[in-house]
Amino acid sequence: MQTPKDLNFRMPAEWEAQEAIWLSWPKNKVTWPGKMLKEVEQVYVEFIKALYTGQKVKLLVDSAAVQKKVEQMLVAARIDLHQIIFWIIPTADAWIRDYGPTFVTNGKKKALVKWKYNAWGGKYEDLLPDNQVPYDMNQQLKLPMFEPGIVLEGGSIEVNGKGTVLTTEQCLLNKNRNPKLSKKQIEQYLKDYLNVTNVLWLKEGIVGDDTDGHIDDIVRFVDQHTVVCAFEDDPKDENHSLLKENYELLCNMKAEDGKQLRVVKLPMPGFVGDDNGRLPASYANFYIGNKAVVVPIFEHQNDTKALKILERLFPTRKVVGINCKTLVYGLGTLHCVSQQEMQWGCCPYL
Repeated sequence: MQTPKDLNFRMPAEWEAQEAIWLSWPKNKVTWPGKMLKEVEQVYVEFIKALYTGQKVKLLVDSAAVQKKVEQMLVAARIDLHQIIFWIIPTADAWIRDYGPTFVTNGKKKALVKWKYNAWGGKYEDLLPDNQVPYDMNQQLKLPMFEPGIVLEGGSIEVNGKGTVLTTEQCLLNKNRNPKLSKKQIEQYLKDYLNVTNVLWLKEGIVGDDTDGHIDDIVRFVDQHTVVCAFEDDPKDENHSLLKENYELLCNMKAEDGKQLRVVKLPMPGFVGDDNGRLPASYANFYIGNKAVVVPIFEHQNDTKALKILERLFPTRKVVGINCKTLVYGLGTLHCVSQQEMQWGCCPYL
């Protein structure tokens, strides 16, 4: 069976030109109980408003009735519905980054990589039906689809589009994902299905992350050789030592061309949570759109510092902060609920 690498398909970097952002409209009352769900819906409206002028928004909804409700909310926010494409595809929850397909391209056409989704190691049996969503999407997309046959979530991989992928041992080597595969075998899957040559392994993700250490909460590429790395300065904070270890590892890592990575520290928003425990709040869970970089913020003194760091790194894009203190109660924020689809030619956005 031919792989994406065999046919010269690759996963582009997120800052390359996008056709659309994919979202699943939030509706799970277990994920966001009580009044939270209405607040999360407003976060989605803000998210869409920050991005829609630069690209299409492809939005999964459960029914025509939900579509009508969402249209009314978007119109009230003065969002042009011509930029919104609704897809009536039922979902169990909103985490399309993890159950959705990875879009790949060879410069002439697009294809999908459909990974197995087992709800983060079988933690949530009620969410397992979302493994079907990429098939439902492709009934209309009608794109070539590659199926590696291994468990992997989109939030566990981060690429620079040139041949390097970042991930964590805590997630990809976890026995609740692919217990029969060795580290070397998993690396080969990444090389074959993302078309990368350079696999960089970090250790653990942040405290409170039920995904077992997804990379998109700790380290993100912002260009071929530069990453932002979540870093906790307070030595008494439980995230301090594990993020320090990842930072030190990154400082000794190289890109696919042998050049040293430039590592920029991104602060953490301190403790976000309640008596039930800590939530995985991180500024690194931002989304890079064509015209805007949309960043989760948490009413913390480091919000402004994080936004300024990203403004310096993305001088041609508007950096927008969205309050995600409610969204993160679902154990993820903006990058976790989104998935990018590149343009056909996929040249860098100008």
